[in-house]
Amino acid sequence: MSVWRQIDRDAERWLLLVFYVMLVITMAIEVLRREIFSFSSIWGEEIVRYSFIYLAWIGAAAAVKERAHIRIDVIMHYLGPRPKAVLYIFGDLVMFGVAIIALYWSLETVHVSMKFGSVTDGLRISKVWFLMAVPVGFALMIWRLLQSFVRDWRSLRDGTPVYEGDKLFD
Repeated sequence: MSVWRQIDRDAERWLLLVFYVMLVITMAIEVLRREIFSFSSIWGEEIVRYSFIYLAWIGAAAAVKERAHIRIDVIMHYLGPRPKAVLYIFGDLVMFGVAIIALYWSLETVHVSMKFGSVTDGLRISKVWFLMAVPVGFALMIWRLLQSFVRDWRSLRDGTPVYEGDKLFD
């Protein structure tokens, strides 16, 4: 398997793992420091907060990839492959439009932060690194939506069942 295919397949999973481990380890250290030494740090709270923000936005992109977002799909059980594909394409197009707008405005926020040189309170590093979580998440979502659109278009063209993601409950 090529490196690019592996990155495409596992990028969100690895990023989620990195941020989750960073969150858990930092939180555990901070709890121990607070309970045993009666001392806590500002930087630990910031690491946990910003790790959680990255987890949320990368997780949203992973959910787009796996079609795991919450949806009401009662009507989908009564549709054939082509109407299902059309509905999924429509949903992806709407989500794509929202993601483009959100990407634009989130980059505007990053630009303003960069322009004025805002820094975090505890770590004293540029907030740009943390504000980038939103545009990175939306950029990943846009990429996954484009992939989904191509996959659904093929299903529509061929009349094959559309990818619906894994079911939580049957």
